[in-house]
Amino acid sequence: MAESQIEKGAIEKIAASAKSRLDMWTNLIRSAQIRQMAEIGVWRGEFTEAMLRASPEIQKYYLVDPWRTLDRWKKPANVDDASFHEIYDEALRRTEFAVPRRIVMRGTTIEMIHNIPEGSLDLVYVDGDHTLRGITIDLVAWYGKVKPGYYLGGDDFSPTIWQHSLQFEPTLVFPFAVYFAEAVGATIYCLPFNQFLLRKPRIGERAFAVVDFTGKYGDADLLPQLSLSTLIMKTIRENLPDPLIQAIRGLRHGLKR
Repeated sequence: MAESQIEKGAIEKIAASAKSRLDMWTNLIRSAQIRQMAEIGVWRGEFTEAMLRASPEIQKYYLVDPWRTLDRWKKPANVDDASFHEIYDEALRRTEFAVPRRIVMRGTTIEMIHNIPEGSLDLVYVDGDHTLRGITIDLVAWYGKVKPGYYLGGDDFSPTIWQHSLQFEPTLVFPFAVYFAEAVGATIYCLPFNQFLLRKPRIGERAFAVVDFTGKYGDADLLPQLSLSTLIMKTIRENLPDPLIQAIRGLRHGLKR
């Protein structure tokens, strides 16, 4: 199939008019004429079901998820195996209507990646392990599976690395995806709902640019988010009752006047 590239203006229009993450991606998939895609990190399958129902033109949809407890994944979604069994069953039920088009791959990226032909996918949507280790493995491993001129996108593109409490690993989809785009010479779009879209350049092309349609993605440096004052304030917010936090904020505001 010939390359299908969404123009910057079209992406901006879709992003600006989107009512939700699902609405935005279904419109992007339709505009980009996506026929074969993979979703990395399916969970209960809500996103998968919505994509398959709204996009009958998708001919092949890979569902990649270990659906099991992982030893090296310190994130809230790493639940016990009994819970994962129920979550897996729900994902299958939600997508049963699309059995001829879905390909269920129960395993991690490292375990499943060899089953996907190089340069065969129009879109890879990454919503799995958002730690530094996880996003590095997913972007590096799946990039080669995407056709030149097509797309790799994902979820949890959080402007702050402190998406969860301090007991969990930081979320590093942003800035790592930005650095990855620079390394491969790709354009990356910062989208609403903490989403990103990276267009893989054609062979011999380099088109690195960061296009922020939200205005909330600033400097990608980590030092400001790892400063002692930031960590202290986050620790306070996570451990003190709300009324006391409000009192401290009021006191700080009064001292600044």
